[in-house]
Amino acid sequence: MKIQLLANDGAILTELGERMALVRLERNWTQAELAEAAGVSKRTVERLEAGKSLQLSSLIRLCRALGLLGNLDAIIPEIAPSPIAQLKLRGKDRKRASSKVTSKTPGRSKKWQWGTDQ
Repeated sequence: MKIQLLANDGAILTELGERMALVRLERNWTQAELAEAAGVSKRTVERLEAGKSLQLSSLIRLCRALGLLGNLDAIIPEIAPSPIAQLKLRGKDRKRASSKVTSKTPGRSKKWQWGTDQ
């Protein structure tokens, strides 16, 4: 089942747990063996496979142990700056977002008055 089509968080957690269990079984590991390889408790593996919530760091450890760490890149892909932005940055890393600035229209520095139109 496609995760993006699932309606709620609980269904997504259940689907992820089922997928992790299938990967573990494909490698012929017990829950205890996976837990030991990942450096987490057996209860953490049980919780994941049951579709329960767990810490992100535990999920990362389990993915690393199962050789799935590279797949996490697809969750939040790295954004490359546009070519124009690369030219503007010229080696400078962006540290924060800029505030919205109202631009002044050129030639409008004087206040408009009746009878001054041409």
